[in-house]
Amino acid sequence: MRSTRALIKSFLPARPKQANKGMFGRVLIVAGSEKMAGAAVLCAKAVLRTGAGLAVLALPRSRQCMAAAALPEMLTLPLPEKNGMISVRAVSVLEKFIQDFHPSVLLLGPGLSIAPFIIPFLKRNTLPAVLDADALNALASQADFGTVLGRRFPLICTPHPGEMKRLLKKSIPTDEGGRIRCAKSLSEQTGGITLLKGFHTVITDGKTVYVNPTGGPALAKAGSGDTLGGMIAGLWAQLGTAEKFDNKTALQAAVCGAYLHGLCGDLAAQKLTERCVLASDVAAEIPRAFKRILAR
Repeated sequence: MRSTRALIKSFLPARPKQANKGMFGRVLIVAGSEKMAGAAVLCAKAVLRTGAGLAVLALPRSRQCMAAAALPEMLTLPLPEKNGMISVRAVSVLEKFIQDFHPSVLLLGPGLSIAPFIIPFLKRNTLPAVLDADALNALASQADFGTVLGRRFPLICTPHPGEMKRLLKKSIPTDEGGRIRCAKSLSEQTGGITLLKGFHTVITDGKTVYVNPTGGPALAKAGSGDTLGGMIAGLWAQLGTAEKFDNKTALQAAVCGAYLHGLCGDLAAQKLTERCVLASDVAAEIPRAFKRILAR
């Protein structure tokens, strides 16, 4: 079915007047490397703009000061690194942090490059997780990524067609029917939600399918996917904290995130043209997109 403004409005988490930040979830973002630290900051900004109560950015130690200066509203967790990437020693640091801090949702992948900690960390993870970018590439390198995930935690995977090709080990069709079949196939293998990016993004739990109508060429720019991942994680933190972290709230978060992200791109393009929009411009339109959806 096509996502609509009315559907998105019905899915959006409530904001009670007596709210405090604990009611809107905590997102742990594990992202970034020497060459792609900006991806981590884009994620964190989108998490907070969409309404999550708190964001913690875990990234290579050498990039902590840069990130903290770029977005003072978030917390940072410096991680051990080697050759500009998060090292395997980070697994124990992350596990200790999770035990002490109790994050609601994990966002893993943007800008990580081929960091060697990814698979060992995923094998031990139990947090509800949004997996994007290099987390998906790391999974694709495994003979059986289903065993790595083990269906231990609710999951949203957000591949673009290239990442989906690596995961499924086959070419990805460009027609809508073929894209839907591929998205369903990945959900069947992971037990979670799949969001296959592209024109008319497909979102499915393996049974129910939504096709997103918003967005266009303005989103065809580096960093756009990082912003989308942050928006989905921020929405899921709120929905899951209010209800439950399961496939129902994961699907709602992914559908809302895709629609809002596309609408942000459309709004930014109206101001800047489709050619000139940056990922940071997309994030800047999040408030106006919410206003558009919530308007009576």
